[in-house]
Amino acid sequence: MSRRWSVLGAPSSAGAHTPGLEQGPAALRAAGLVSNLRTAGLDVEDRGDVPGFRWRPDPGRPNGQNAPAVAAVAEDVAAGVAAILADGRTPLVVGGDCSITVGVMAGFDRATYEPGLLYMDGGPDLFTPETRPNGNLDAMGVGHLLRLPGCLIEVASVGPPLTTDRVVSYGDALPDEAHDHERELLTELSIARISAADVHRDVHQAAVRALAAIPGPSFVLHFDVDVLRFADMPIADVPDSGGDPVGLSLHEALTSVALFARDPRFAALVLTEVNPDHAPDADVLADFATALATALAE
Repeated sequence: MSRRWSVLGAPSSAGAHTPGLEQGPAALRAAGLVSNLRTAGLDVEDRGDVPGFRWRPDPGRPNGQNAPAVAAVAEDVAAGVAAILADGRTPLVVGGDCSITVGVMAGFDRATYEPGLLYMDGGPDLFTPETRPNGNLDAMGVGHLLRLPGCLIEVASVGPPLTTDRVVSYGDALPDEAHDHERELLTELSIARISAADVHRDVHQAAVRALAAIPGPSFVLHFDVDVLRFADMPIADVPDSGGDPVGLSLHEALTSVALFARDPRFAALVLTEVNPDHAPDADVLADFATALATALAE
């Protein structure tokens, strides 16, 4: 399938726990992501970065830290994505923390598209300031798109209101405890869920189920690298606990990405939560960049 890709960096850790994610776009470029995509035969242009933000403590807003910066970055991402779509190209937005997906969905809305959201993440990010006391907004992006009670208007208003039938949670490793907040919300809101355990059982079947659950003519794929088993690919900002359930192997995740990207409704990829400081050496990021480019070129 022929796509013309446009890479847009969002070097922001505004929604994170600590600094580090703002280095992600530059580190992935240095690791060869763009050049690997071109080597694989893809039409790729690099549109540079939107203005970024390095995390800092925000004691005045402990439950919604750095919300103005999160909203500002999302606004800039929305403008960049809308411009890419106006040129008939496919956005590859490289972050940065997960809150940038609010901006990606806003960019599609401004270009008069209403895509579904296939959310491949270690958790579905359904928290709000009322349910996430430490206040990191990168755990609240979908909660704000869905306008869940307690969301911050300055962040929610950037993105379009999203209905629960347009969201699919894929690959999460939520604990099996009966009262896990996000697990309960997925059920309560009737959000389609394909868990990490489902992917472990049969990655192809899991991906087919996810695609079948996405409604409409297009979808955005959000890929948070914390969906990966940290021992397998140690690049995420928040490592997994190593418990049960465990995250996806690199093979499982990128097999999924390849299957999603082949679907004619695939409209954009958002890559988030790469913290270069966690990579043991440069080869780790280079291996990831090569594997991702290969998956997108299949």
